[in-house]
Amino acid sequence: MLIYAAISSLDGYIADADGDFDWSMPSEQVHAFVNDLQRPVGTYLYGRRLYETLVAWETWDGDTPAEVDYATMWRAAEKVVYSTTLDRAPSARTRIEREFDSDAVRRLASTGEVIIGGAALAAEAFRAGLIDEVHLFLSPVAVGAGTPALPTDLRLELELLDERRFDNGVVYVRYAVTT
Repeated sequence: MLIYAAISSLDGYIADADGDFDWSMPSEQVHAFVNDLQRPVGTYLYGRRLYETLVAWETWDGDTPAEVDYATMWRAAEKVVYSTTLDRAPSARTRIEREFDSDAVRRLASTGEVIIGGAALAAEAFRAGLIDEVHLFLSPVAVGAGTPALPTDLRLELELLDERRFDNGVVYVRYAVTT
């Protein structure tokens, strides 16, 4: 199963027009929930920019129980980074792929839960019909413009499977992709 997971502004952006996403930092409650969702995931597929943001978990242990838990999960997971510019990955259990291969991703996703992150990379997977579920964490902020969480040139039909509201106003929605 291939799952696209992202933290988004209420108006649908993962970063604002300046590339900032400081508004998206999860609370302890949200972070613990994300950890529980991602615990069964064996492999993460990342675009370069998202990987470069998250690679800090390779050496940073976190300050809260949820962060410590996530750091442990990050280090244990297999990671595939799609990049034409990275020469090497500074984290263990990580390989670099130069191009997105739909057939290879389909085979990988057939072996267990795989999460794909990074809007541009996920858009390729959406276009190839590979995404099974969408997990969005909607932050209570509108940023007006930026990097869209979902492809803007593709119609997606979705079926709501789950939802949850958190104390800080974040709303989690889980959808099956039906088209």
